[in-house]
Amino acid sequence: MTGTRLLRPGSALLYLSLVWVLLAGCTLPGISSASSDEATVLLVSAASDLIPAFTAIGQEFQAATGVAPQFNFGSSGKLAQQIAEGAPVDVYASANRGYVQELADLGRVLEETRQVYARGRLVIWTREDSPLRVQALEELARPEIRRIALANPGHAPYGMAAQEALQAAGLWPTLQPRLVFGENVRATLQLAETGNVDVALVALSLALESGGRWVPVPQELHSPLDQEMAVVRGSSVEEAARSFVAFVAGPEGQAILARYGFEPPGGAR
Repeated sequence: MTGTRLLRPGSALLYLSLVWVLLAGCTLPGISSASSDEATVLLVSAASDLIPAFTAIGQEFQAATGVAPQFNFGSSGKLAQQIAEGAPVDVYASANRGYVQELADLGRVLEETRQVYARGRLVIWTREDSPLRVQALEELARPEIRRIALANPGHAPYGMAAQEALQAAGLWPTLQPRLVFGENVRATLQLAETGNVDVALVALSLALESGGRWVPVPQELHSPLDQEMAVVRGSSVEEAARSFVAFVAGPEGQAILARYGFEPPGGAR
């Protein structure tokens, strides 16, 4: 997806401090505080749409390798900014290709490890108990739909896709006063789940786990949500990081991603 830009420096300082404190002596969940000879800490920064899928993949990867990935989920743009500023991350999994390219341009990822691992889908989501029955994007202009949530297009690929779709449908100028921006796609879904908005434009992978109602947004209305990952340059556990990327791209990882609504790289099966 085009138009991605890393944020200004400074956003990663708290993150860096917390991570170094953990690595200096605190025990991470599922990881021993013993020496590195006894345990491998694999830090994976991943887009929020991957929460359910990567949780399952992490369990399978640990069973296969003995390495338990520790996930930091958030908006792709903010995670990329943290890595650009030197956050000690081993693997970066974005919800688009643009942020990985920007990190590659900065020399912050290993070029040969870049892997497009899935294509995400954007959906229109409403609560199960909502009186609204939204079946198409054009229906978002109905007057009874007063608040619509999408992830912040400034740093979240699903927000970028939502903006592109609304613009392609000619709805963006009309709907702008009703829009509410979530920090990431998971936070966007929570706005709708809690009733703070009427409708949300979110990832299918999260909608499948939510218990709400959803309908897909036609993919031709926005740039493909081709999701890419890579090993971060300077990883102290590069072998484990490379293994994780290969696992996600391999048969076991792809089967789990499909279970959570992701299409394979390049589009539908």
